[in-house]
Amino acid sequence: MAHFTPLSAAIGGGLIGLSSVLLMLLTGRIAGISGIFGGLLNPRSGEIGWRIAFIAGLILAPLIAGLMGHGMQPPRMPASWTVIVGAGLLVGFGTRLAGGCTSGHGICGMARFSARSIAATVIFMVVAIATVALTHHVFGG
Repeated sequence: MAHFTPLSAAIGGGLIGLSSVLLMLLTGRIAGISGIFGGLLNPRSGEIGWRIAFIAGLILAPLIAGLMGHGMQPPRMPASWTVIVGAGLLVGFGTRLAGGCTSGHGICGMARFSARSIAATVIFMVVAIATVALTHHVFGG
């Protein structure tokens, strides 16, 4: 890693943990992004405000940080839109299959010692490691 920044990583992790705890305390909901966003697509009364605020915070926080001079490097994207769309569809399918996303299982579920979330997170990590190994060492990406 070229730019290892443990202080900013620790601050970011603390803020993610704090937001997860606050969401649970204030709404009784788990901070799983796929569930929060999915609830916007099929809304129930009284469920819209906090979901919009949470998603808006995810979008606005890095934009505001960038305006304040704390920019990030843009990610390296594949040249092919087919790969990007295919990857998005696979992530969406995996999220539905696992009954939640990495944030819901990995942050909130593991903190609650949920066996299902621990298993899902182990699978997420194994697949991520295999994907990086294949794309960087086998296919030369």
